Amino acid sequence: MTSRVERIRATLEAQFQPAALEIEDESRRHANHAGRNGLPAGETHYRVAMVSAAFAGQSRVARQRAVNEALAGEFSTGMHALSLSLRTPEEAAG
Repeated sequence: MTSRVERIRATLEAQFQPAALEIEDESRRHANHAGRNGLPAGETHYRVAMVSAAFAGQSRVARQRAVNEALAGEFSTGMHALSLSLRTPEEAAG
């Protein structure tokens, strides 16, 4: 069985070929959050920082939509929140 972090990483690597990718499970900070809807604590809230050339020419909103669409399966199985920092290699260097 793979963890949600492992599935998120595999999906993002396959779709965006990132130069850098950080994923943090922030679920413990939201253990009493009403949005859990009875789900067990953990694997509900994530922070993703990703650098990818795939974001070149895209607005911030377009980048976020692309990542949210790629992770739609995770949202449908209990992921509740996703904080995103999405940059191109040029943006990350400057």
